[in-house]
Amino acid sequence: MRADRRRLVKAGLLALSLGAAQLARGANMLAVRIWPASDYSRVTLESDTALKTRQTLIDSPPRLAVDIEGLELNAALRELVGKVQASDPNIAGIRVGQFNASTVRLVIDLKRPIAPQVFTLQPVAAYAHRLVLDLYPSVAADPLEQLIQERVSAKAAPTASPLPPAAQVNDPLGELMARQSQAGTKPAPAAPSTRKQDFEPAPSAVLDNPNHPPRTVNTPSTDRLIVIALDPGHGGEDPGAIGPGGTREKDVVLKIAQMLRDRINASSVGGSPMRAYLTRDADFFVPLQVRVQKARRVQADLFVSIHADAFFTPQASGASVFALSQGAASSSAARWMAQKENKADLIGGINLGVQDAQVQRALLDMSTAAQIKDSLQLGSSLLREIGGVGRLHKPRVEQAGFAVLKAPDIPSVLVETAFISNPQEEEKLRSDAYQKQLTDALMRGILQYFSRNPPLARNRSI
Repeated sequence: MRADRRRLVKAGLLALSLGAAQLARGANMLAVRIWPASDYSRVTLESDTALKTRQTLIDSPPRLAVDIEGLELNAALRELVGKVQASDPNIAGIRVGQFNASTVRLVIDLKRPIAPQVFTLQPVAAYAHRLVLDLYPSVAADPLEQLIQERVSAKAAPTASPLPPAAQVNDPLGELMARQSQAGTKPAPAAPSTRKQDFEPAPSAVLDNPNHPPRTVNTPSTDRLIVIALDPGHGGEDPGAIGPGGTREKDVVLKIAQMLRDRINASSVGGSPMRAYLTRDADFFVPLQVRVQKARRVQADLFVSIHADAFFTPQASGASVFALSQGAASSSAARWMAQKENKADLIGGINLGVQDAQVQRALLDMSTAAQIKDSLQLGSSLLREIGGVGRLHKPRVEQAGFAVLKAPDIPSVLVETAFISNPQEEEKLRSDAYQKQLTDALMRGILQYFSRNPPLARNRSI
């Protein structure tokens, strides 16, 4: 009897060990992806079961070695080698091989020192299990420095008819560069944004374009750079909504944001130059709270998040504009939309192990009634202009708890440009002509807002 029990125990242990090994070897690699960007580069391995890893960071030459247990080398993994782009600012190359019978070793050769984040994501939306390698530069890119570089490049470009010295506008970014050239100078935290209200005379909002010649007014210049943060929704692992024709929201809104950036960079308000800053300028994922942090870092005067709506049925149509709500949503549709957009971090893939993520979210919950009031005014200006080029889904600005609109000191709105789930509107969103009309409408709305709510004449405390 005792011998039979021992045999049963041995057989059970053997079955368990074989089952575990078989399960480990049975992990199937479904897809591999690389998302290069100046902010960081991401490598994603998607499999049908969760993967276990060990990683080692080597300083010289810089490289990251990742051992993936319970996996055999296959064609999908070999594809990683050819997916590395020469323009990738972080990854020089990838090598992959079978380290031992049940372990694949991945070696990522790096172009610069990085601070890697390696984490796993549970299945969500269309994705199975994901192993994510986020390769952040050890010295993080500063959005303000990026804005400075863009401004310097624009000033260095030859112009057909330069302004005489007396007419040139004071450039706060130039002053910042001079201060930063001094030894030991460190940027200070962003100061809250303040504005004049409607009881004061508004300066002329001027679009520097041959079709919209500047008007001569007696209003004094605000004498500072006006920064507009443009936030193309989704990106990278998160495609956003996908139209019936296969159009991806992340691609359409990035193109619209880039077109709007060019319009803003050629415009001024009351004689002060405008500058656009994009929270993402390529196809990569940016967590919601990071989008807001970037806008605050450059002390944006406005924050405009650009999206393309989707619904269960193809009949829904029209553009919408949303602002933040401190309490309940203005409608059940607005609440549903906010819940859907706030899931972007789950699909895009956020590392929940980063300890300061929850603290940053708490800081962004301090939105004020004044910020929401300004956001509603901005939203109304945009909605009026968008209604002139296309159908509106709702005739007023909706409100809900959008995480990306929670900058406590920046008027912020989210624009749903159209329903990409509607075949006719999907076709419009893909049209260069409609994209231009929409960009012009957004530009007019921004200028209209500043004509009623001019920024104070102050230099930025950076």
